[in-house]
Amino acid sequence: QVQLVESGGGNVQPGGSLRLSCAASGTIYGIYNMEWHRQVPGKQREWVAISTSFGSTQYIDSVRGRFTISRDDGKKTVYLQMNSLQPDDTANYYCKFDVRWEINTVNSFWGQGIQVTVSP
Repeated sequence: QVQLVESGGGNVQPGGSLRLSCAASGTIYGIYNMEWHRQVPGKQREWVAISTSFGSTQYIDSVRGRFTISRDDGKKTVYLQMNSLQPDDTANYYCKFDVRWEINTVNSFWGQGIQVTVSP
């Protein structure tokens, strides 16, 4: 099986920065899209950013220019550099990978989530 583990969350003041990481382990033949999502209790999970295997990136409007997604395929890891954090960025952040984990099988796998809290 494939497991994703996030790290780097925590508490930060408005205007501060955090860098999230998400590393995959297990039997992996290839990783395609790597994504970050976030969720506030009582609300739907929200897509935040994507890094494709073709090298492109996209962001939700509310984070564009402040957040940067990057990947290291050799380390099976995706990063989310979050700058100029605002209280509205407070959420549980989840990574999601599209993984070829059997020769002819590609599935999406999620991390367990990591809390980011932005407050004075």
